[in-house]
Parts: sequence; C-alpha cells; structure tokens
Amino acid sequence: MQTNGQILADKRVLVTGGTGSLGRAVVQRILTGEMGVPARIEVFSRDEGKHHQMRLDFAHMAAATDDITYHNFERLLVFRIGDVRDYASVKRAAHEADVIIHAAALKQVPSCEYFPYDAVRTNVEGAQNVVWAIREPGMTVERAVAISTDKACKPINVMGMSKAIQERIFVEGNLGQDRTALFNVRYGNVVASRGSVVPLFEAQIANGGPVTVTTEHMTRFLITLDAAVDTVFAALRTANPGETYVPKLPSVKVTELAQVMIGERDIRTVLTGIRPGEKTHEIMISEEESYRTTERDDYYVIEAMLPEVAKGGIDKPALTGEFSSEHSVVDPQGIVEILVAAGRYQPSP
Repeated sequence: MQTNGQILADKRVLVTGGTGSLGRAVVQRILTGEMGVPARIEVFSRDEGKHHQMRLDFAHMAAATDDITYHNFERLLVFRIGDVRDYASVKRAAHEADVIIHAAALKQVPSCEYFPYDAVRTNVEGAQNVVWAIREPGMTVERAVAISTDKACKPINVMGMSKAIQERIFVEGNLGQDRTALFNVRYGNVVASRGSVVPLFEAQIANGGPVTVTTEHMTRFLITLDAAVDTVFAALRTANPGETYVPKLPSVKVTELAQVMIGERDIRTVLTGIRPGEKTHEIMISEEESYRTTERDDYYVIEAMLPEVAKGGIDKPALTGEFSSEHSVVDPQGIVEILVAAGRYQPSP
C-alpha cells in the first residue's frame, strides 16, 4: 500500500496502552500533525493515575481543574479508562475509531515469567479482543497495527511467546474480510523505556555502583522512542495486510554499553547471570522468516505466513539468514551515538 503522508488526517485514532512509554510518544508525534491532523486521538488504558498525569502533562498544567476532567470528550485528545482484557470496553472504544495502534502489553520478561497467565490475558487475549471488536458489524476501522518485539522471534520466554501469538492473531484477522488492514511492527529494546537497561544503569551509576550486567557475551538491539514511532508510522503509511515491519537496527554488547555509560568514573561492573527467560542474543528476523522478507525504504518487511493473506510471494528475499543482535554490534562510538540520539548520554564529569 502506498499513501501520502497524511494518512491520519480527519481520522479517529485509538491508542491502546496509550499511557505507556511508546503510547505517549506516539500521541505526542501524532499531535505534531506530521501524519495529518486527526479528528480525535483516544488514549485507552486501565491506569487512572497515568491517565491523570498524562492529561496534565499534555495540557501543560500543574494541577487538574474541573474543566480538564469534565470536558474530556470534547477535545482532540481524550482519555478512556478501559482494559484490553475486557471485550466490552475494547468494543466500545473501537466503535469510535478509524485507526487503531495497539500498544497495550505486559512487556517485562521476568514479570511475565512469574505471572504467565496474566501475560497471556493481556498480550494474547487483549489482541484477540481488538481483532474481534474490529470485525464486529458496523465497525469503521480501516487500519490497525500491533506493537511487537524481537523477543517474539523464536521465543524462549513467556513475553516473547505471547507476543508471537499476538502477531499471528493480527495476521489471521485479515482472513475473510477486506474492510480493515491489520499488520504488525517488531523492534528491539527502546532506550530509556520502563524496563530498559539504560535507566537501570543510570540509577546504579548515580548511586556509585556497582553496575550489574548479566553476562559478558549478551547483545541487544536498541532503538530510540522516536525511531520506534517512525516504524509505527511507516507501517501505517505503507503496510499491506498481514505484514510485519522491522527496522534495520544496530545492536550493542551490554558490557560495552555499561562501560560507555560509566566512562571515567570509578565504578565497577558485576556479572549477575542471565535472568529467567532471557536470551544471550536477540533475533529480529528468523532464518525461516528471512525467505519471506523484503526491503521497503529503511525497513525489512516480513510477508504473512498465511498464503490467503500474503500477496504474491517474494521474488528475491532481502536476507539469506537470521537478523540477530550478535551480528550487527556497533563499536563504543556507535553506542555513544545511540545514547545521544535518545538524549541519554551523560559523559563523565
């Protein structure tokens, strides 16, 4: 699908998980009008505290007034309390949407390992609720994108397993209908998001250390919030039904990331061992998927596995093997550039 850049002009946009790190960044960028000025942006989340704070932050207010609460639904940016686990609330929100950005998730690996069914309810059942709501008679959703993760590729942890199924649910949602295009984006660790290693290292450095690293061999893909939003927007503009967009990301060796952030400070690092459910290296595109992968602008695009959804196959795959964090490691200067782009580089005093 090729479109002009104004795909959200006059559209009603629903962002599930809209109070999370990515959700807030998506909303902030939509408000710039770069994708067109929407008719409405609805932030859907179950956390009323985050709703309240986001409402104040985006209104540049220090404290709430009756006006900002009671006239919520008269504004361009509105807030709706709801839970993707609850089909009724998802259906109500989707009924008023033309475009859905599905960012609601349980995303911390250890939490999902210790509470696997909760991860399934949010990441799997939540995605299914969105798809079911979209397919209800009378719905007007034109495009829907689900936010996935590199951990969904050859998953070994509950978070990745649940996200892999989420991807498949969005692909399957295209079967038997041509009203709504459903597709995915998949990327690596967002620098400075909740659960990222960067804020953890920052806090440990501020406290004088030590900085804890799991193993000396571990590598990770890193992406800035802006680049993550760019990926979502690229998919919204040009993705075909069932496709998965993957940015061409650099990766870092975590021990080198720690050393770059420590700089000349007298702080030691400590190896703690791999946490439950962690990989040494992450894979963004598997070898099996590489044969269904093409390039579009600055992204790899994985065609749907289901032949009824895929459009014609790939004549010349963009990859001949897996896209692994082990194979695209940048040097320390590259790490500095990533941190600078994310606004998180703090050189030694």
